[in-house]
Amino acid sequence: MTKVLYVHAKGGPPMGYALPRVAARSAVHLLALSDLPVDVAADPARLCASVVARGDADERDLVELIASRAREVGADAVITFSEYAVVAVAEASRLLGLRGAGPAAALARDKRLMRAAWEGRGIPQPRFTAVATERQLRAAATELPCPLLLKAAWSAGSTAHQIIEGPEDVRDAWERSRAVMTESARLGYAELHVGGAGEDFIVEEIVTGRAEEWFDGSGWGDYVSVEGVVVDGVFRPVCLSGRMPTVAPFTERAGITPAAVGTGAQARIVELARRAVEALGLENCGIHTEIKLGADGRMWVIETAARFGGAMTVPQIEEVFGLDMVAMFTDQLLGRPARWPSRALTPADAEGAAGSLVVLAVDGAGAPWPRRHLWDSASVIRSAPVGAGSTLSVVRESSLPDGTPVPVYDPAAGANTMAGMCLLSADRPQTVVRDLTALVDALPHILPADVTEGVRA
Repeated sequence: MTKVLYVHAKGGPPMGYALPRVAARSAVHLLALSDLPVDVAADPARLCASVVARGDADERDLVELIASRAREVGADAVITFSEYAVVAVAEASRLLGLRGAGPAAALARDKRLMRAAWEGRGIPQPRFTAVATERQLRAAATELPCPLLLKAAWSAGSTAHQIIEGPEDVRDAWERSRAVMTESARLGYAELHVGGAGEDFIVEEIVTGRAEEWFDGSGWGDYVSVEGVVVDGVFRPVCLSGRMPTVAPFTERAGITPAAVGTGAQARIVELARRAVEALGLENCGIHTEIKLGADGRMWVIETAARFGGAMTVPQIEEVFGLDMVAMFTDQLLGRPARWPSRALTPADAEGAAGSLVVLAVDGAGAPWPRRHLWDSASVIRSAPVGAGSTLSVVRESSLPDGTPVPVYDPAAGANTMAGMCLLSADRPQTVVRDLTALVDALPHILPADVTEGVRA
């Protein structure tokens, strides 16, 4: 029987979703680089042949730790769904002679290398500069037109994003972004393989999107992601996911599958994603490519990741298109046939639609809630104002325990200040957008007030 080493770290599709699907295709040995989610802590003992925690290994020996454990269990493949472990798993797989993302994996992780590779191939993207010091940031703020966006080169989940309106904002933005990266590392949301990754940044121009020129209905954000896979160096697109508008500065609020763009527009988007992915030279990996949609058909590639989309993107794809991407990718790494679609699937191929909402303590316009509230899954499910044909659930693995105070939204911390995640199924994409928009407005009225707020203050 085949054996897979499953490397767990934070991020990616929920472990409670992914692990059973890998275990259905192969014997699984689990290497946990971060704590297991409480709600699925019993799953590894039931599904895995062995479970080992990282222990005291640091980033300098992480690749060897993964490779050694793979040798010990006789793994035929090493798999991870976490952004923060992608590079280490790719390098360990290379050492072992196994299928993986390949030697270019870091180009799909380090935004400085990624953007430089695209620049050399003429891929449309925002103008950018790599910065490693406040002095370099100050120089960039005089060379590039403001406003600018400062982002960490190895970040995910919109963490450490800061908008710079002019040179006078440089010092505060630099100090705040570095502090957020330090806090993210403490929480486990940081690159696991590269030492000092929290000190690397890029600053880029802010390009203007025009969602209304790409989507028929209202309520959509001005960018999409192309979900897919690379098979032996060949990009295989699967579908497009849409978004609701981000929360300032650019924190993702909700993802919707499929994205309701026309067939011609989708073909152009997929072709740009193909160019961006091929420029990176990846071998075998999931793909999640974000593209900004502008006026008059203009597009910019924002970033590509050598892994599947995070949050509930993969479960949404399975629900609406019937594709178990986790099982298919496991088969691919094991050298078995994996029947990826011959083209990117469209809304016409979908059975309904699905979307996931990140619960943040801000209203639809991005303004903070006037009062503090407690997270309560039952209240959300019971009172959410969704349509009669829609189904809402709470992803407990990705949500705070019931009764926990909802964090105050911090623009710099992004998704680090989320309280919960909701999953909604409906008849079509526009219904998902409508229902999730209504839920955002209703949440501060649905969730119980935090009566201890005054005491803490």
